[in-house]
Amino acid sequence: MIIRKKYLIYILAIASSFIAAAVTALDSYVGAQSPFIKDPWAFAFGLFFVGAIITILIILMLSIPIHGKSIGSKILDPSFKRIRFIHKKELTNHLIAGLMNAVNTVGYCAIVSQVQDPSVILSFSQIVILYLLLMESITEKDVPTLVEVQSSVIVTFGAILASISLTGGFQFMPILLVFIVVNPTWAVFSIYQRKLKIMKIRNRPNDSINIRFWNVVFTLFFTTIILFIKDIFSSSNHLISGLTSSIHPYYFLLLATTMGTTFFAYVLYIRALGLGKASVNNAIRASTIIFAIPFSILLLKLGYITEFSTDPVMLLIKIIGMILIILGIVSFALTIIKAYIFISIKPGYSSRETMKSLWAIRGVTHVTVTAGRYDFIVKVSTRTLMKGYERIIRKLDEIDAIKKYHWESVLKEWEKI
Repeated sequence: MIIRKKYLIYILAIASSFIAAAVTALDSYVGAQSPFIKDPWAFAFGLFFVGAIITILIILMLSIPIHGKSIGSKILDPSFKRIRFIHKKELTNHLIAGLMNAVNTVGYCAIVSQVQDPSVILSFSQIVILYLLLMESITEKDVPTLVEVQSSVIVTFGAILASISLTGGFQFMPILLVFIVVNPTWAVFSIYQRKLKIMKIRNRPNDSINIRFWNVVFTLFFTTIILFIKDIFSSSNHLISGLTSSIHPYYFLLLATTMGTTFFAYVLYIRALGLGKASVNNAIRASTIIFAIPFSILLLKLGYITEFSTDPVMLLIKIIGMILIILGIVSFALTIIKAYIFISIKPGYSSRETMKSLWAIRGVTHVTVTAGRYDFIVKVSTRTLMKGYERIIRKLDEIDAIKKYHWESVLKEWEKI
């Protein structure tokens, strides 16, 4: 089946968002259990200890071949063949992503232990777009555009307003955890997961299923180290508490349910990262705020969160906050411009050196050497047409090897599902 690349990103990111909203509701319920509400550190360890077990079971099932293709390649990621060992060139990216995910999860568990309303927790998480934008701006050595600054301000204030709980309360500590711990680590995690997804392993596109499996393994490793160090210096027993709670049949089942569901949310998210920037994917994932509402209502009916505020002013403020987040984040997605540049080089210049010069241009995502009318076809991605165009063209003019070039903007792209 052939589908426009833009639509495929939307489908993958929105599907991931819906599952993520369900996961947050599950985490809110599990985090409210007596062993975990008092000890978020143990909760974080339990998630990945049980998660590693349930993830490998899921991947083994997805590796079963049917008519020459694995189940996983048919339903989740066409690039997936079977479970495999990590490749050495993946190691650094996996280590960084695992460490960031470990720190992120500890902060996240601390939040869900204090705030049981998924709509509040997910509103917090949308501020990550600001960190991704900042990191991409630093990477590209470019000043953000006015549209980017305006969108950032809108998202920030929207997230603060939407973080008001259903009871009209406002909790300072969870917001502090979001700004200092959760969102910075998630931003770095997303960037390195994207690096892994666009990487080729043995001349095959890397698959999101194996990426997720190894991320769980490395996150468990770093979480264990973090808890071990904390237990030594604080004379606590978070690691033992997490292990003891995890092997309890009831809590094991709860953790297996939430991590089994999380697996599919992350696989879809990682696959979407391979098709577009981390900031764009997280922009689309803002839909989790909307999806969280029915799950909040469900938890309300089950008695796991407090009653809705009867104050219409508080409800209106929360709704306005959600609308601001969606409007601000959608503006990020609409400012992405892609183009192909067809380049001819002068005789006597090295193709290898020219390729290195092209790769050094911020905004270049692919460089292809061709035989024919043009010597290179370069794909670029920028947030604004005029500003990005001027910056890239200026860099091209500085490369002596280039004889001439031709710019063609992309209107539509298609991908095979």
